Amino acid sequence: MIDRSCPGAIEPILEILDGKWTLLLLLELFNGTKRFGELRRKLHPISPKTLTDRLRLLEDKGIVTRTLYPGVPLHVEYELTERGQRLQPIFAAMWAWVQENGVCPGKEAENISPEEAGSL
Repeated sequence: MIDRSCPGAIEPILEILDGKWTLLLLLELFNGTKRFGELRRKLHPISPKTLTDRLRLLEDKGIVTRTLYPGVPLHVEYELTERGQRLQPIFAAMWAWVQENGVCPGKEAENISPEEAGSL
């Protein structure tokens, strides 16, 4: 499953997914384009600085695109790149693990495919 001949092979993905809010942020972006304020509300109580830092890191890594729309008021939208969308199988695998191990607090395990988990 893991190629032991290259022990640092997964470090780049771990760097991308590192951080308290990154996984939750990506999960929100799997559902489509979001504005900064919308992400802040969905990820409450994340601070604006932390959200900005995470978004910048993901943008630097080619996972997220930032689109600035001029005008009053100025607004910015974030969406996953094609590279970012390719992270969905990781989330689907995590969802499948949760379902198989019954660790979803307050919910009974549901039968859901990994494809459906990727769209959560």
